[in-house]
Amino acid sequence: MEHRELMVRAAWLYHVEGLTQQQIAERMNITRRRVNEILSEALETGVVRVSFESPLAESVELEAKLRDRFGLLDAVVVPSPNDPALLHSVMGRGAAGFLGRMIQTQKPASIGVGWGSTLRETIQHMPSLNEPQIKVRSMMGGLTHGSEINTFEIVRGFAQVLNAQCRYFAAPIYAESPESRDAIISQAVFQHTFRQICEVDVAYLSVGDVSQQSLQVRYGLPHGMNEQILQKAGAVGDLMGRYLDLSGKEIDHPLNRQVLSPEMEDFRKIGCRIVASGGAHKHRILQAVVRSGLVNVLITDADSARAVLRVS
Repeated sequence: MEHRELMVRAAWLYHVEGLTQQQIAERMNITRRRVNEILSEALETGVVRVSFESPLAESVELEAKLRDRFGLLDAVVVPSPNDPALLHSVMGRGAAGFLGRMIQTQKPASIGVGWGSTLRETIQHMPSLNEPQIKVRSMMGGLTHGSEINTFEIVRGFAQVLNAQCRYFAAPIYAESPESRDAIISQAVFQHTFRQICEVDVAYLSVGDVSQQSLQVRYGLPHGMNEQILQKAGAVGDLMGRYLDLSGKEIDHPLNRQVLSPEMEDFRKIGCRIVASGGAHKHRILQAVVRSGLVNVLITDADSARAVLRVS
């Protein structure tokens, strides 16, 4: 009984009155080490229960569940905004904070990036850093219809905010045919570029779904290709322009043999593979890339995190 009273008293002084462990030790005439042991025991036995009155608490819990369930290196979950139009901005802010901290602590030599609205928003929220040793590379071909899908703008934007070096990949996302793609890749300059892409320390990408909400579906598919054809072939979305089924495997379709982006087996060799995407229309492709281990860092919103955990 005396020990329990000691535990309750120490816990009250620490959690309610806000005393430091040293102050508690002096007041109770015990050692600071003993205070630390008592406080740990109070948590373990349920004498003290910690709760958080904040919507961010759920995000932290979801992050832990995602890491544990899928063996991720890390996860970032942002609250889902009431207005879906704000999702890219909210996601970009969360991604920018994560990337800024990671770059400052891990000092990667190179970062490969894709394109998309979330990546564009990430640039807007990134802290200005001075990392001239970093090379920012395009991971895939792109389009020129707008800033979200223009690989030059995305790569340059990241390089500018990091004061880093640009390495462009000047190619469309899709060649006209598998044969054209093979001819392009066979050139020495492109073989060298692809080797460098797959040797980056960090890949930062988004994923797309198979609907008109996808920038790639609206602007990037070759003539004669549409979402209905891809859906019929089993696609739930794309990563780097490669369309995947729900298990995370590439669908058997000529389009995947026309894409100018790294092969998936080469992509998997990159140590840190980050995907930042969210929204109800992307739940299935997020499930695919996480369950299959194609990505090992997920940045998403709370609703999407719950959906990924619910069906996996």
